[in-house]
Amino acid sequence: MAVIKLSESKIQFVKNVCKEYGNNAGEVINVLHKVQGEFGYLPAEVQELVAEELHIPVSRVFGIVSFYSFFTMTPKGEHPISVCLGTACYVRGAEKVLDEIKRILGINVGEVTPDGKFSLTCLRCVGACGLAPVIEVGDKVYGRMTPDRVKEVLAEYK
Repeated sequence: MAVIKLSESKIQFVKNVCKEYGNNAGEVINVLHKVQGEFGYLPAEVQELVAEELHIPVSRVFGIVSFYSFFTMTPKGEHPISVCLGTACYVRGAEKVLDEIKRILGINVGEVTPDGKFSLTCLRCVGACGLAPVIEVGDKVYGRMTPDRVKEVLAEYK
C-alpha cells in the first residue's frame, strides 16, 4: 500500500474534527464518517492520527473501518460504480455486465481509472432485485443492465 504524506492542513482538519467530538473514543464512528467525507477515503495515516487523537489503539480504528462497508481505505473515483452481485443480479447476468465495465474502463474491481473519473466495486445487494441486474453510479441506480447498455450509461459521465 502506498504511503501518503498528510499536509499540515489535512492533519489540522482531522485534529479539529476529533476536538469537535471532544476527543471522545465513543465518537470514533462519527469522527471517521466526517473525516471520510473530507478525504473521500480513510488511508492508514488518517486512521493512525484519529487513533492518536482519540487515545485508542489503531487496531480499534482499523477494525471499525474494515468492518463497516460504508468506510473505505481506497480512494474512489469522481463517479464510483458499484455492481450488484446479489443472487438475483448474478443469475440475470451481472457478471457479464461487470466484465464489460472492466473492459471499457480498463480497470479491475477495487481500482480507479488513471484520470480519477471512475472507480469500480461490487456489492451484495442494492435492494432492487426486481430490476436485476443493477449497477449504481454514484447515487443513481440503473436497472435491467446488459453489457450492451454499459457504454451508454458510462457516456453520461464522461
